[in-house]
Amino acid sequence: MTNLKSHLRFTNQQRGGILLLLVTILILLCVLFFVDFSSEEKLDLNSPEVLALQSKLDSIKAITVESKKPKIYPFNPNLITDYKGYTLGLTAEEIDRLFKFRAEGKWVNSISDFQNVTKVSDSVLAKISPYFKFPDWVNNPKSAKNDFKDFKAQKFTGPRTDLNTATKEQLIEISGIGEALSNRIIEYRNKLGGFSDDSQLYSVYGLDATVVQKALERFTVKTPKPIQKININKASASDIATITGLNFELAKKIWEFRKLRDKISSLDELENVDGLTAKKLAEIKLYLSTE
Repeated sequence: MTNLKSHLRFTNQQRGGILLLLVTILILLCVLFFVDFSSEEKLDLNSPEVLALQSKLDSIKAITVESKKPKIYPFNPNLITDYKGYTLGLTAEEIDRLFKFRAEGKWVNSISDFQNVTKVSDSVLAKISPYFKFPDWVNNPKSAKNDFKDFKAQKFTGPRTDLNTATKEQLIEISGIGEALSNRIIEYRNKLGGFSDDSQLYSVYGLDATVVQKALERFTVKTPKPIQKININKASASDIATITGLNFELAKKIWEFRKLRDKISSLDELENVDGLTAKKLAEIKLYLSTE
């Protein structure tokens, strides 16, 4: 008890300090309880200033979205590639119909021809047809008729050069291959480590099938790069995805297709894989086997 009393004994100076502290706490509690610290001015979302700012933000957002959309430039619908068709809104089936039509040596010469061949919807056709740019022998058949015949009649008859050693200058000599495409062919060849088969030239982005046929009259693969084929019946999705030009998503679909059937007897069965076009199948057949 004596010890407790000793703790409660304060000097006059200590008592004054305790009293001042209690008064300060009491004042602060009163201020917190009675004073409203919320902002007196509330933001009016319908004010002209706010609406003007919102309009500016919406305009900037619309410009940003528009700038990110792929731009469409005039193009020849006969030369559409897989990627080009995808960006235009065509389905894989519609693109395949066009490829099949072109493989027969036929040409699309009008907007109606394009729709008849591809079966594309009216809405998509209305969006892309203003950008169709047909060759001169379509737009001016009389004046360009002889030029087109000359182009078709040209045929190289000399010894063919090895496609794996062809230079940029040699490639440019082919009608339809300019500086950009010749660079692209060489870059693709370097990516592969060398061509293994003539058919791989069709996989070069932007290279039309007709131009490829002209190029193969002058060039051929004489020193093919060996291909270690992948057994489709034993490969994992990751194994299949190592094939050049094949993404993992499509490789997984091929693997799942094989798993459902237990075994693939012929690579032609892969035609039924969703999203695998005839052109893409022809490309990957070089790298696959069934045993």
